[in-house]
Amino acid sequence: MPESSRDIILRRVREALQQPSPHQPTAPDFSARLFAAPPDDLVVAFAESFVRVGGTFYYCATEDHFFDLLYAHKKERNIEHLFVWEPELKKLLHTAGIVHTADETDFLAHADAGLTSCEALVARTGSVVLGSATASGRRLSIYSDQQLVFARASQVVADIGDALQLLQTKYGADKLPSMISLATGPSRTADIEKTLVLGAHGPRSITLFLLDDLASA
Repeated sequence: MPESSRDIILRRVREALQQPSPHQPTAPDFSARLFAAPPDDLVVAFAESFVRVGGTFYYCATEDHFFDLLYAHKKERNIEHLFVWEPELKKLLHTAGIVHTADETDFLAHADAGLTSCEALVARTGSVVLGSATASGRRLSIYSDQQLVFARASQVVADIGDALQLLQTKYGADKLPSMISLATGPSRTADIEKTLVLGAHGPRSITLFLLDDLASA
């Protein structure tokens, strides 16, 4: 009885499996980067990635430039209540005369926007690394309708692993903040009927003011 097409294919598969493969896979290099080498200008790479995921990016050449941009942004977005809880940021805004709320008075009822610092900025993904060790705690970057972040160019790193290494160097491996999160664009979801909704689990927008401290250095 002649072999059927199915029998022929199965026989060839069995014969092939009995022969050693002429091409052995190379041993993986677990120390190599998963992604391409970081670009030369990490700040530009971060800005492009951050805008790509829906963030609003402002480059600040000086602190005075930051004050002007923040004042204009507040006016453009109709921000009436800007909550700022970190001492360094409160001092900066007080010097510039920018109106803000420095405590938690009526925070949940009027959380228009919150201004915080960050731990690092990830160039590859455009993510802002936030930690709960600052006076902003866990809530200010989550409950506010609009998330504003003040950062410095020296905080930009190539990838998430570099950001985690930066945190370990700063706090120590056994004293990391109790919460570390990555904000990659505004909060969004499309779970319901694939309709994109902003602000589902956090702020509807994220704005970054990046102070160029590398030029002065």
